Amino acid sequence: MHFTDPVAALLSCVLALVFVIKIINRWKSDKYKNFPPGPRPLPIIGNLHILNLKRPYLTLLKLSKEYGSVFSVHIGLQKTVVLAGYETVRDALVNHAEEFSERAHIPLFQKTSKGNGVIFSHGENWKVMRRFTLTALRDFGMGKRTIEDKIKEECESLLKNIETYQGKPFDNTTIMNAAVANIIVSIVLGHRYDYEDKTFLRLLSLINENFRLSASPMASLFNMYPTLFGFIPGDHKMMVKNVREIQTFIRTTFVEHLKDLDRNDQRSLIDAFLVRQQEEKPDPHIYFHDENLTCLVSHLFAAGMETTSTTLRWGLLLMIKYPEIQENVQKEIDRVMGSTKPQTEHRRHMSYTDAVIHEVQRFANILPMSLPHETTMDVQFKGYFIPKDTYVIPLLSSVLNDQAHFERPEEFNPQHFLDSDGKFLKKEAFIPFSAGRRVCAGENLAKMELFIFFTSLLQKFTFSSPADVTHVDISPGVGFTVPPLPHRICAVPRY
Repeated sequence: MHFTDPVAALLSCVLALVFVIKIINRWKSDKYKNFPPGPRPLPIIGNLHILNLKRPYLTLLKLSKEYGSVFSVHIGLQKTVVLAGYETVRDALVNHAEEFSERAHIPLFQKTSKGNGVIFSHGENWKVMRRFTLTALRDFGMGKRTIEDKIKEECESLLKNIETYQGKPFDNTTIMNAAVANIIVSIVLGHRYDYEDKTFLRLLSLINENFRLSASPMASLFNMYPTLFGFIPGDHKMMVKNVREIQTFIRTTFVEHLKDLDRNDQRSLIDAFLVRQQEEKPDPHIYFHDENLTCLVSHLFAAGMETTSTTLRWGLLLMIKYPEIQENVQKEIDRVMGSTKPQTEHRRHMSYTDAVIHEVQRFANILPMSLPHETTMDVQFKGYFIPKDTYVIPLLSSVLNDQAHFERPEEFNPQHFLDSDGKFLKKEAFIPFSAGRRVCAGENLAKMELFIFFTSLLQKFTFSSPADVTHVDISPGVGFTVPPLPHRICAVPRY
C-alpha cells in the first residue's frame, strides 16, 4: 500500500501523538506508594529543567535540603533515588549492601563495556571479576614493598622531568597522568612506559578525552534517550570510537603475552588472567573470556590513572593557593624525612601532612555523585519504598561536606583531620572511595600513591603560580571526575 505525502504526514503525527500520550500516561500511572519525594517532573524531560547540567551535584545538594536525605529526581524518563548525608549513604551501601549493590545500567557504558570488566559489570560476572581483580592487585604488589618501590622509582622519573622546566611555568596534566598511569601499567602489563612514548601518550589522551566527553550534554542526552540519540553524531559516538581504539591496543598486548605465557612465572595481571582462562576452558559458564579481559584492563587503566592524578593536581593547586600550608607540610617533611626518600612508614609520624592529603581528597570531591547504583530487589528504606531496578545516586558530595562531621566544609582546612593536640583524627564520613561492596578496589594502592607522590614533590620543589597570575582559581572544572580548571604551575627546586 502506498500513501500520499499528506496521508504519510498525518500518520506520522498520529503515531507521535500516541507515543506522547503513552509517555504521559506512564508518568501518571507509574507511581509507587511511599516512593521518595522530589520535585514534580514534566513529561519526557522529567526534572531536567531544574538541573545544573554541568554540575548536577549542586542541584542535588540543594534539593536534599528541601526533601531530606532520601529523595527522587527524574532524569529524563529515568526515576532516580538520591541518598544524601553520611548516615544515610552508609546505611544503604553497608547495612543494606545486598539491596543496593548493583551497578546502574547506563546506556553509554553498556555500549562500551557490554556488562564486562569490573566497574560497569553486573551480577555474578561482577563478583567473579572483582574477586580476581583484588587477588591480582594483591599478588602483583598492592599493599606490599614491591609496589612501594615501583612508586618511588616512578617518583624519581617524575621529579627529573619536572626539573627540566627549570622553574618555568608548565601544565602538569599529562606528566601527572603518565606518572600515575605507569604504576597501574606495571601491574597490568608488567612494565612501564617512557613519558615520551607515542603509544602511551595516545592512550592517556584517549582516556582523558573520554572523561571529559562523558560529562558533555550529548553524552548525557544519549544516556537519557538512547533510542532517540543513538543515530545522531556527537560526543557519545566519539567516546565509543576512543574505547574501541583503547581496546584494540589491549587485545594486541595480551596476544603478545600469550606467545610466551608461563603459568609458573606470571609477570602481570594479564598473565594471571590468561592462565585462569586456560584453566576455565572446559567450564561452559565462562567468565575469563577475552571481552572481560579487554574491559577489565581498560577500566583499571582509566580508574587507576584518572582519580589519583586528578587528586594530586588538586593537591598542588591548593598548596599554591595556600602557601602557608605548603610551608608547614615541607617543615614536617624536613623534620621527619630529611633527605630520605619518602616511604609509607613515614606517614604515621606525619599527622599534619596526612591531614592535608585527606583534606585535599575531601575538598576536591572529584567523584561527587559516586557511580550510580541500582537496586537488586524491592527495598523498604528509611520509611520509603524503592522498587527493584531503580537508579540510586549515593551523593558523596553530601557526605564529604556533611556539616555534622566537618565543621566548615566549604573551606579547605586540614584542621578537619587534626585533634586539639595536632594528632591525626580519623573521620568516619571520609569515604571518597565510596563504601560497601562497590568500594574502589584500588583504594589501598591510591592511598600509597597519594602519600609518596605528594611528599616527594613537596620535598623536592616549592610550587607557585606563574608571575603573571594574580589569582589562584580553585573553582571545579567539568568532567566525569571533577578536575581543577586548566592552569600552569611553577616548580622551584628547594635545594
